[in-house]
Amino acid sequence: MILENAAELAKEILPSNLLSRTAIIVPTYNAARHWVELERALVQQGVLRDQILIVDSSSSDDTCMLAQRSGFNVKTIQKTSFRHGATRQMAADALPWAENLVYLTQDAIPRTPNAIANLIHCFADRSVGAAYGRQLPRRGADPIEAHARNFNYSDCSEVRDLSDRERLGIKAAFFSNSFAAYRRKALEEVNGFPMRTIVSEDVTVAARMLLAGWKIAYSAEAEVLHSHALSLREESSRYFDIGVHHAREKWLLREFGSAGGEGATFVASELRYLANTNMSLIPIATIRNINKWLSYQLGLREKNLPIKLKEILSAQPNFWSDERTGKNR
Repeated sequence: MILENAAELAKEILPSNLLSRTAIIVPTYNAARHWVELERALVQQGVLRDQILIVDSSSSDDTCMLAQRSGFNVKTIQKTSFRHGATRQMAADALPWAENLVYLTQDAIPRTPNAIANLIHCFADRSVGAAYGRQLPRRGADPIEAHARNFNYSDCSEVRDLSDRERLGIKAAFFSNSFAAYRRKALEEVNGFPMRTIVSEDVTVAARMLLAGWKIAYSAEAEVLHSHALSLREESSRYFDIGVHHAREKWLLREFGSAGGEGATFVASELRYLANTNMSLIPIATIRNINKWLSYQLGLREKNLPIKLKEILSAQPNFWSDERTGKNR
């Protein structure tokens, strides 16, 4: 049977019409360059426009005007007040009617009209507390960028529980808010998003859910286009911040194991992939991997570094502003 629109498709595949109780939340900052694609994809998902909340960090471009013209709800915050966990929790609190909360980043473009429906369908299993979708390389991605997405987001859906940490280690709690859904009940049970974490608020919540007895789902059928060509500096900052997070949330590695094994598996996979696609990229890939490892190790040892240096190394200036004023305590 051919369905005439995305709303009919959503009703066809979702038990009890879960989509009508779902809110979509998109934090934005200067998102105008992505807007045409993002708006077109969102309005095809079978949700009403007032089920979509744009949380904008005082963009200097036309993001707010474009979002309002699209008929979406818009909440504007100060750029300096954005926090990865606290801002997402604020958005959840602003939507008390929503039983399911879908988070997208502004450059994660749903690939099909049923991307959100496929993701929410994971909640048909009442033991699933959160689900994330497949991120495919953006158009024009180079082999290094493409491999990173293909390595982390396979074409096989799965549901994980706490027992999987024996097999997967920290990978059991792998999760990404670039395209993710949370069952509100489960999110509230683990006290919502962490308010003072530097990054990885998504992995933190996923790990807490697993420890609380919930399951985490990965839907390979729920697809977005989302990848980045990061510079060495950007990668360095990203992995430094992850190291800081692991240093401050020691329970993560204690409960799930270190990230070292997964890193080695990634490097081996990347080298094989580049050997088959573009061998000339192997030297720069090697430099990038060394850069990521050193940055992560620095982050793990951040307590020995002066705060001024940490501000330089990090991609999260607001976090260190809070550090100076004692808000992170």
